[in-house]
Amino acid sequence: MANPYANRGFRSREGLSTRTAASSDEIQLRIDPIHEDLDDQITGLHKKITMLKGVAQEIESEAKFQNDFISQLQMTLIKAQAGVKNNMRRLNKSIIQQGSNHLCHVILFAFLCFLAFYLWSKFL
Repeated sequence: MANPYANRGFRSREGLSTRTAASSDEIQLRIDPIHEDLDDQITGLHKKITMLKGVAQEIESEAKFQNDFISQLQMTLIKAQAGVKNNMRRLNKSIIQQGSNHLCHVILFAFLCFLAFYLWSKFL
């Protein structure tokens, strides 16, 4: 959108004025030499922009570092999950193989208890 003041020759307090250029999207900027502090303000703005650029670069490098860290953490979690899954599979196999032995032991124990109780009741 073009500057609304471009066609009027608007003059600001700081000594800047705008004029319409050859194309309606272009604006020509003229600086009045009366206001000497404009150069200082422009230099100050340039320093602040340079500082903001440095901050943006630091933010970018920190974001890249954190993304790499998160990727490494995800890989570690995937490996740990695979290890847990393997161990669960082994444990299930072990329980299934020894589960029948435990059932036999429980049945044998119950039979022996019943036999002991039967013999105890017979002799008393």
